[in-house]
Amino acid sequence: MTAYLILHGWQNHRPENHWQHWLADRLTDLGHHVAYPQLPDPDDPDLDVWLTELARHLGELPATGERAVLAHSASALLWLHAVDRGLPGPAGADRVLLVAPPSASVLAQHPQVAAFAPPALEFALPGPTRLVAGDDDPYCPEGARETFGEPLGIPTDILPGAAHLDLDAGYGPWPAVLDWCLDPDAAITPRR
Repeated sequence: MTAYLILHGWQNHRPENHWQHWLADRLTDLGHHVAYPQLPDPDDPDLDVWLTELARHLGELPATGERAVLAHSASALLWLHAVDRGLPGPAGADRVLLVAPPSASVLAQHPQVAAFAPPALEFALPGPTRLVAGDDDPYCPEGARETFGEPLGIPTDILPGAAHLDLDAGYGPWPAVLDWCLDPDAAITPRR
């Protein structure tokens, strides 16, 4: 059994038709342990509060079996901050999928999330990490591969026309992300 921690982004109140909610339901139906918490104050998040919540939820995952983290948008940056600060929780993840992290230039325009701007990417990630993003993500106009994938040295899947991989981009059911959960070598493709 794999334990999954699914982390949402800014302004996400876990709507039932979002791919993360869909994924949590599918994985639960398959018998996996799934944590998909509502993080505090998603409209005006506090980085330190979210870091505390991240540590708590990682600590509550079963100690046996594989542990996988899927982090979308601001939570992808939350993960990077946790690693940069040397917090112990990330070292316990067996694999991570970072989905559509926003760039510093965009976050600077939004005081509610400006503190989430990525740290200097001068650290090694503690375990296998993969990045997936749209080639036209308005939250990362510089390009996710150039901004995050190359500096971190991680495999990056750039999906054509996927924007921010959110509901506005049509990302409700997303079978490819379920495939990755069940097989980390699976191709991550756009929704069908």
